[in-house]
Amino acid sequence: MTTKISDRGSLGSKLPWVVLKFGGTSVSSVTNWSHIARIVRERLAAGLQVLVVHSALSGVTDRLEKLLTAGLQSDSSAADAALADLVALHHQLICDLNIDALPILQPHFLDLQTLISPLAGLEHIDDRTRAAVMAIGELLSTKIGATYLNHQGLASQWFDARTVLRAEVREASSVKSNYLSATCDFKPNTKVQKTLSVFGKVMITQGFIASDSSGDTVLLGRGGSDTSSAYFAALLDAQHLEIWTDVPGMFSANPRVTSAARQLLELTYDEAQEIATAGAKVLHPRCLLPARQYQIPIYVFATNASNLLGTRITQEPITEVAQVKAICMRKGVTLVSMDSPGMWHQVGFLADAFQIFKHLGISIDLVSTSETNVTVSLDPQVNTLDSKAIQDLKNALSILCRAEIIGPCASVSVVGRNIRSILHKLGDALQLFADQKIYLVSQAANNLNLTFVVDEDQGDRLVNDLHELLVRPARVDAVLGPTWEKLFQTKLPASKNILPWWRSRRNELISLMKNKECIYVYDSKTIQERCKSLLNLNSVSRVSYAMKANSHPDVLALVHRCGLSIECVSRGEIERALKSINALRPADILFTPNFACRDEYVWALELGVQLTLDNLHPLNYWPEIFKNRNLFVRVDLGVGRGHHLHVRTGGEHSKFGVAIHDLPQFARTAYQAGARIVGLHSHAGSGVFDVHNWSETAYSLSLLKEFFPEVKVLDIGGGLGVPDRDGAENLDISALNAVLFSFTESHPDLQLWLEPGRFVIAEAGVLLVRVTQLKTKGTSMYVGVSTGMNSLIRPALYGAHHDIVNLSRLSTPATLLVDVVGPICEAGDVLGHALYLPAETCEGDILLITTVGAYGAAMSSQYNLRLAAPEILI
Repeated sequence: MTTKISDRGSLGSKLPWVVLKFGGTSVSSVTNWSHIARIVRERLAAGLQVLVVHSALSGVTDRLEKLLTAGLQSDSSAADAALADLVALHHQLICDLNIDALPILQPHFLDLQTLISPLAGLEHIDDRTRAAVMAIGELLSTKIGATYLNHQGLASQWFDARTVLRAEVREASSVKSNYLSATCDFKPNTKVQKTLSVFGKVMITQGFIASDSSGDTVLLGRGGSDTSSAYFAALLDAQHLEIWTDVPGMFSANPRVTSAARQLLELTYDEAQEIATAGAKVLHPRCLLPARQYQIPIYVFATNASNLLGTRITQEPITEVAQVKAICMRKGVTLVSMDSPGMWHQVGFLADAFQIFKHLGISIDLVSTSETNVTVSLDPQVNTLDSKAIQDLKNALSILCRAEIIGPCASVSVVGRNIRSILHKLGDALQLFADQKIYLVSQAANNLNLTFVVDEDQGDRLVNDLHELLVRPARVDAVLGPTWEKLFQTKLPASKNILPWWRSRRNELISLMKNKECIYVYDSKTIQERCKSLLNLNSVSRVSYAMKANSHPDVLALVHRCGLSIECVSRGEIERALKSINALRPADILFTPNFACRDEYVWALELGVQLTLDNLHPLNYWPEIFKNRNLFVRVDLGVGRGHHLHVRTGGEHSKFGVAIHDLPQFARTAYQAGARIVGLHSHAGSGVFDVHNWSETAYSLSLLKEFFPEVKVLDIGGGLGVPDRDGAENLDISALNAVLFSFTESHPDLQLWLEPGRFVIAEAGVLLVRVTQLKTKGTSMYVGVSTGMNSLIRPALYGAHHDIVNLSRLSTPATLLVDVVGPICEAGDVLGHALYLPAETCEGDILLITTVGAYGAAMSSQYNLRLAAPEILI
């Protein structure tokens, strides 16, 4: 029967219990132990009985594994060294804590020697011995903990968890799982409560370990200390359970990777279980069952930041409103794809297949079915999947179907409340998967998650992109708290480890705004650095600047002086380039028009630029103008890539390029017209970070020489990704050079050309605007500025993100969540959504919008008859 929270403590003691669990990091330093002592005092002062459950010291598990390996290999010197290392680790902490605990640890070190000695010469370590050895880590650390608390005046009683936690007998479980991944009975127990209620004493015991009916030591598997603490909380009918770790609660993503991860203040048991199961490491999912069954609230806190709120986990949701709460990922996922045409309408196929998994002790996570295929995922946290286990599984399944093993994969999960009801709002997020090979999609029956399984190397980027779209912009409420970077006023370091150029030129930028309302400013040094990095690509013969990104005359002159050629898409751009660059020759211009009129092609050919065709129509209807001309052809390889649908330029639904199946006809028509195809061009899209995109393009184009034997140049496009926020990763130029160099080595007869635009100019440009008005509507705060989508349309058109800072108050902490909006009469005139600015922001302040050098001024307009921001190169 479920015990009500109001009845806590009534079964076996006068005072209610609280269970405090501390992880390995939390018990490995003097600073943290001082925090633990203070936390214990606070709980005692609140009238609670305290049970402390904690893990082995950080790093002990690895040391015990080394000791076992050395013992098995009969390497006495290695075993002695491993044991000495273990002793030294504990001795150092004892010295740091200024306590005398070494004598009480000595028996456990002797036990280790006794357990390791018989291993010499054996083929393997039996599970019973492994459990006994691994348990010693917790026994050692808790002896230190009890001694320290007593030394601090907190009367503490150490006891062995194995005298209380008894492993259950499980049907069909293996010997290995019985010893290394046991489960225990956790029904509230008055006998246990009375035994542990030693008046005036803090009780302290181990996580991770228990005993079986024979008295042997067993382990509770991964996350065992979390599970132990939940077992004890249920047995004691505790008022609540506190999990103390190295982060203040659960977050909407891994804050070590995503600095914009949001603190989750309130979750239900089910939601926490989904987030933990989907990949969050803060809390092990097994600990939630005892707490949920007896409605024991769980609090997750940070030992080193106990002043922060943390996460509370209870039975009832604080709100039923549909909401995305986390983006989670598990790596190392293995997929098993089972194909059999005979399974259609075959009664019992799934039962037979799943029986094989059960017999082999393999747990299935996600399931996806069709008429002739069943695909399942195997979670690495609960399965030991070595090569032998995989082969045994394939062999066993072969009697039913053809089994294919796919991996390593990553499962990326959108977790929240009432996910089905907001699927229609996930459209932009689902576009992120357009470039991915999706092996499995699963929408949870409990309406709490939507999971995609993709290639493992794509997982991190998808998590960050999904989080940016679905979670980061949400306003602070009872569930979603502040971001990690706001909690600690820090950000992940940018990969380049240098400050953006505009920070060092702040005063100069402010002076440029004198008597101005808005202005684009471009930094020449940044442009030069980007050009230099491109010209250092020794695998690329020619780099052309795609001037549509920014056609300011001074910018064009600068990039050409740096050594770049020019790529144009219109007659107007060619004329601008020739006018702006005195030394520019028509032969240095690559012209790639799209659906232009006949006269434009005639004009360009007479001028002598290198023309690219991307359609059969000109050859079919104007063949005479191409006679004896050297042409490029833009090929659609069928793949579109990039950060938004509108920047993907490949695939059936893109207007660009000649489809591969039309190339034989294109080759025949060009030959009949007397034209020579000397170059092949392909551009998949913009904002791409996977360096293999360009090498794959090169290899794909090289295969088309069978249609165009005179080809000497492969133009592999542009679209090199640019980080869109402070701290985001840059494109790895050296890795790009390596994969392209590998291509050129194997294809010495072909030149590679590249045509980046945004990569050259984006980070060099900022847009300075002036605050005009501020407005509050309910929980929403708006900061109006002097120009909007007429100057910068990328946020409205692409959903693009640009960091925005208050340049006037650059040293003031940004704590106010706002939307930055322009003066244009459109609901989409939002330059930045859910951004933080200083609370002191006021009319007249100068805001700086970053990474706008590309497709900012170039796409501006005079909509609403408002003048767009002027430009200047400094």
